Amino acid sequence: MINLAVQLLATQLNQYLRRIYTLGEDVVVVSNLLEMNGNVAENVNNKLVVFLVNIEKDTVPFRQVSSHEVGEREIQSSAPLYFNLYLMMTANFTGNSYPEALKFLSSTISFFRKNHVINHQTAPEMDLRIEKLILDIENLSIQDLSNLWGSLGGKYLPSILYRVRMVAFDAEDIAGRIPVVSEPKPSVQ
Repeated sequence: MINLAVQLLATQLNQYLRRIYTLGEDVVVVSNLLEMNGNVAENVNNKLVVFLVNIEKDTVPFRQVSSHEVGEREIQSSAPLYFNLYLMMTANFTGNSYPEALKFLSSTISFFRKNHVINHQTAPEMDLRIEKLILDIENLSIQDLSNLWGSLGGKYLPSILYRVRMVAFDAEDIAGRIPVVSEPKPSVQ
């Protein structure tokens, strides 16, 4: 489901950028910047690259265990899990294209400022297991930014980090079956 959330955000951003700049090809890609061997990943040059930096469980309880009746039993389902996805949006443009990097990064910020909540009304194609996505900019100090780029194995590129909240994983696992207690029905004679 993580892939569906990330791809949805990238697709929506790509459609926006293609529309406002009348681009003939996609400019947003979901990819690592570097391969495991340290080489630059294919198809990321002169692109806005979206990649996952971290995943954390959101510990704020949004919904308790849900239950519903099935026949003469009440079915309890496990509460869904909520995660925060940390997504880096990096403008990978070099040389004379550097101003394009800043332009696309600015447009990315503008798009997600206007569309910081993605739900089924704004994105009908969103997977039904995802309730909504809320994007917040994550501020990093220069030291934290340096550490992050160092751990990624790359040199700094113009980028912004977003925390994507409320990605719901509702596997609808059954946690228990409880007999429904009801009053006895009077017998008809």
